[in-house]
Amino acid sequence: MRGIYKFLTEFRAHGPYNIAYQNCNSSWPNKRIRPCWLFARVVRRAPFFRDKSTYTLSYQLIHPLRRTNVNFITLIGAVAAFSWLGVIALIGLLVARTARRQTVGGAVTYVIIAVVVALALNVVSAGLVFIEPTERGVVVSGVPGNEGVRSEALTPGLNWIVPFLDRVVTYPISRQTYTMSIAPSEGQIIGDDSVEARTSDGQVVFVDASVIFALNPTTIVDVHIDWQNQYLDGLVRPLSRGIIRDAVSLFGVEEVYSTERITVTDNITVELESKLAEEGLILVDFVLRNIAFSPEYAASVEQKQVAEQQAQQAVFVVEQRKQEAEQARQAAQGVADAVVISAEGEAQRILIEARADAEARLIQAEAEAQALALLAAAIAENPDVLTLEYIDKLAPGIQVMLLPSDNPFLLPLPDINSGTPSIP
Repeated sequence: MRGIYKFLTEFRAHGPYNIAYQNCNSSWPNKRIRPCWLFARVVRRAPFFRDKSTYTLSYQLIHPLRRTNVNFITLIGAVAAFSWLGVIALIGLLVARTARRQTVGGAVTYVIIAVVVALALNVVSAGLVFIEPTERGVVVSGVPGNEGVRSEALTPGLNWIVPFLDRVVTYPISRQTYTMSIAPSEGQIIGDDSVEARTSDGQVVFVDASVIFALNPTTIVDVHIDWQNQYLDGLVRPLSRGIIRDAVSLFGVEEVYSTERITVTDNITVELESKLAEEGLILVDFVLRNIAFSPEYAASVEQKQVAEQQAQQAVFVVEQRKQEAEQARQAAQGVADAVVISAEGEAQRILIEARADAEARLIQAEAEAQALALLAAAIAENPDVLTLEYIDKLAPGIQVMLLPSDNPFLLPLPDINSGTPSIP
């Protein structure tokens, strides 16, 4: 025991077991009875200890216990590992005592107890299973009567199984995405994995799609029995590709690409959801990512689009010419309307002026007629007025003087025009 303790001390101080072995055995004269030599041979045959430093050894054994999220199973496993180390140490002690011809009765008892404890800890460690919250566990059982598998899946937390007879296969219940894409790095398959489908009018299209699904926690056992871990390649992939082809074949290429794309997506979603539910899978969503044409059809579509654009350009040019002609006509019509309006205005002005002149002449004529009528009436009453008018017409510059018959003087009369007396 003293030699084994020294070996472990040297192991701790110097690292690998070969260095500790040399330092430990230097004080033992007989190689065959050196306990360090015997213990080192045991350790040498264990790959776990080979070329391991004390720090690496202690880290691998003790580190799981120092984690904040350590669980009970890890603790039991670590204790079981240390128990087997104790068994090895006790066996080394037993061998050393035997080599020195000492009594080994008590050592054998300790070895048996250590072996029983180590086996018990191993049994407990093998029987405990921890299931993550995002998983369910299917127990494949070797116990008679279970028909090879338990009917109920293990739920999250700590579970117990029959050690060495049962084993657990875990399945994720979180959402998973299976993508089929023409891009080499997007899908689960390296390279072009798009779905090649044919439309109702015989055109080939390439569909990129993603299936988002999850395993039904209540049917995990059925999924394991039917598909095991092959439900992606054996169920989701072929089923979705077949449904996509069937849905695309109901519509023409232009409908699939434009007007009926949503209808195609809805049809695929309904059919795929029903089929996956029958197998214990839940469809979360189906995403129709892209629809691509074949190179030949793409070239014809491009030519058609070019022709349509050219036709639209021609229609645009014709329409532009029509608009220009209409603008010119409207401009000419505007000029003509302006001329007509101007002529109508001039005619209206002339008419108004003519009416005004006629009315003025009429008023003048009426005034002259009234004047003549008054003059005639005056002449009829006093004939001398006619003589006075006659004299006035003959010589407007002649002064009129009044000569009474019985007055020898000449008296000036007022000027008829100015109303002032004239000077003789």
